[in-house]
Amino acid sequence: MLDHAKFRDITTFVFDVDGVFTNSEVIVMENGDLVRTMNTRDGQAVKYAIDAGYHVAIITKGFSTGVRKRFEMLGIPHIYDKLQHKMDAYKDLMQTLNIQPSSVLYMGDDIPDIELLKQSGIGACPFDAVPEVVAVSDFVSSRSGGQGCVRDVIERTMKIQDKWPA
Repeated sequence: MLDHAKFRDITTFVFDVDGVFTNSEVIVMENGDLVRTMNTRDGQAVKYAIDAGYHVAIITKGFSTGVRKRFEMLGIPHIYDKLQHKMDAYKDLMQTLNIQPSSVLYMGDDIPDIELLKQSGIGACPFDAVPEVVAVSDFVSSRSGGQGCVRDVIERTMKIQDKWPA
């Protein structure tokens, strides 16, 4: 069981996209566009975190103009997409923000996330993550990808740090 005191050290939230902000499904349009849905409550929690001074970043292998626009509208300043290797972006983020991995909560759901989950102060995943990710995660949300898991970890962290809006 994860020691709740570790949540007190978190200053930075880093998220994968597909399977975390989304439910892992895409709708393939006739023109080839891939459409995803996201939970608005996750977005509100991201805004709360940014307003409270937390760093928030996205690290994803995928790319979607619409997804990028959504994150920009939420005010997420660090968006790494179209990646071959997520760890390169992770290391760049640590250097850019001048932080240590121990202050990071990383949430991912699939095998490409395992290395970042292990590096972070808290490795978290949605309830429906693949078994290999669940096995290495410090915290497993009771919520599935696209169904509030992002809000779950942000709200939990901010409440433990007495920063969640009243």
